[in-house]
Order: sequence, then C-alpha cells, then structure tokens
Amino acid sequence: MSITVSISHKLGKFDLDADFHIPDTGITALFGPSGSGKTSLINIIAGLETPRQGHIEISDRVVFDHRQRINLPARKRRVGYVFQDARLFPHKTVSENLYFGARRNAQKLPREEQSAILEMLGILPLMGRRPAALSGGEKQRVSLGRALLSNPDILLLDEPLSALDHARKQEILPYFEWLRDHRKIPMLYVTHAIDEVARLADHMVVIDQGKTLASGSVFEMLGRTDLPPLAGRFDAGTVLSARIVSRDPKAEVSFLDCAGQRLVVPYLGRPANPNVRLHIRARDVMIAKTAPTGISANNVIPVTITKISQENRDTVDISLRLGHDPDGRHQHDTANGQPVLHARITRWSAHRLKLGLGQKVFAVIKSVTVDGQVADQAI
Repeated sequence: MSITVSISHKLGKFDLDADFHIPDTGITALFGPSGSGKTSLINIIAGLETPRQGHIEISDRVVFDHRQRINLPARKRRVGYVFQDARLFPHKTVSENLYFGARRNAQKLPREEQSAILEMLGILPLMGRRPAALSGGEKQRVSLGRALLSNPDILLLDEPLSALDHARKQEILPYFEWLRDHRKIPMLYVTHAIDEVARLADHMVVIDQGKTLASGSVFEMLGRTDLPPLAGRFDAGTVLSARIVSRDPKAEVSFLDCAGQRLVVPYLGRPANPNVRLHIRARDVMIAKTAPTGISANNVIPVTITKISQENRDTVDISLRLGHDPDGRHQHDTANGQPVLHARITRWSAHRLKLGLGQKVFAVIKSVTVDGQVADQAI
C-alpha cells in the first residue's frame, strides 16, 4: 500500500507540478515556504480540487487519472483530513463531530479500535461538549479523532499546529508521534516549520513555487546543502537516532549513545534504553582540530570530514562522520549507514583551520542546543 502523486495544475502566478511517492507507513513532511502550493496539493489529493492533468494513486487504487477520465469524488477517496483550524461543526457535539465521517464510510473500524482511538486522544470526557467550549488543543484532538474514525487510507494534515501556541503544540505533538509509531497509516504532514519536520517526519518532500525539488528520508534531506534555503539558511542540520544510556535527574541531563559516541543533552525524563531522535542545527556545531578542554560545552565528539560544500559566499557547509577513521579513509556522507553531522562555519574559519577531506577533527556541541525527543513516547 503506497501513495503516488504526479500532477500538473495552474495555480495563480505559477504552475503546480508535483511528482513524488509516499511510503505506506509513517509521516511524510510536505515542506516549503508559505505560498508554495502545499495546501493546494493536498486539496487535490483529497479530491477538493481537480488538477489539469496527472495521476494520483492511494493504496494502489487510482483516484485520479486524466487520461483514463478517472476522478473519484472526495467521499470515495478514503482520505482523512485535519485542517489547521480544526473546522468542527459548531452546532454539533464532540460526539456528533467525531462520527460524522465514520457514519458515511462502509468500511468502518471495529468498535474496539474506535474506543482505543478515543481513549488515546483523551476525548471521552469531552463527548457532550460543543466546539465553543473547547480549547485550541482539544479542538485539534477532536479533528484528528474525526479523521481517524473514518478509517482512511491516508491522513492529510494541513499545518495542524500553526494556529496553536507553544504550550498547545507540545500537548498535540505526542499524539502525532504515537500515530507514527503505532498505527500503520501513511500521513502527509504539511508544514513550513523545520522543528516539526525534525521531530515527526520519517520522509520529506520539498516544494517551492509549485515544483517538487527533492524527496527522501528526513535523515538525508535535512543535511543536504544543495537545496534552496527555504527555511532560512541557518536551519540546515542533522537528525540522528540515539539511545538513552543513563541519566542524572539532579544535574538535569541525560547521557546518550549515538553510534558509539556519548552525547549529553538536557534531561529527557526517561530511564535507560528508550530510543531518542535528536535534531542538531548546523549553525550549533563548532569544529576543533584538537579536543578542547576547560569549556562549558559537554559534547566533544571525534569526527571525520567527508564533504566540504562552498556554495555560499561567506559560509562553508561541512559533513562530519561520527568517529575517527582508523586507516584514514573518508567515506561520502552516510555510506555504510554511518551517522553524519553537519556544521556551518564561516569561510574564513575553514581557511584558518586548513580543513580538508578525510581530516580527523572534533565536533563541539553545547547540550542546550540539542533538541532531543523520546521516539516511542507514552501518551
């Protein structure tokens, strides 16, 4: 079961030309600046807009093909849609909103799965209320529940956190993580927030001015230096997988293992062994030719330079494979599955340090700059 999109459509001042494949599980981030065509694209997938030409396949079922004159209406595409403003019916109760789509679907979820979704989202105490009596976070949970209860083949999420403040975002994020880790349903998550991509996404599609620029694993995509600076040039970075080894609640830090290297991050509140996803921005990684001592930064990691990109006039992007090569070989980026850090330094610093491919150096990272999130988080 997978999702294939290849369409062309006239969109205001530019043409929307999208061509990508969504894996059958996990979260795929549709990422790009405001006005790049992201919302129009998922409206087309949902059947709310009709493209000029192309082909859309959901769960190996063709829902649109202009050559074959196939264009299934939205209600027959088995798509769950979560809007950024929830869009609940104000005159209906939470219970009535939740089951609005499910009642119209012939392939209903088993009752026990429905109950599990409602319990997971913490909606049961809200069932008799109307939307006006709900907080922003509660509305989004109900909107998410409504989409899931319709038993969709794909879940479309159009910037579901953009209307929420920071506290409400932190309330909702664990539910998306739980869905990513526990339910076998593909999700297309529209956003222009790189921190949401780093925390949630497994895969990433980059779109700008209606064009699909690149797609692939989020671990690969966030480290690429050849894409336009869609999120602001200083948001490039790395997503790494690690494991909690130990913790020090008094010192409020957690000790992690990442490919054999120790990392110290702000306290994650969990015991040993849970997996962790880390987001480290390239601008927060310093490079030292020798291991510094007597500094406040807790992370001094041996690394090997695998790539130096000098596409920007005043800065240099450097790829750093974790560990020192014992025989001096340098491998390109993530060869053989080796994790790679990315650093962005001034061109002057790179010249001053005389950095070169295969060179053994040290990455210096302050603990407070690392965004860490337990990958399998209980709700």
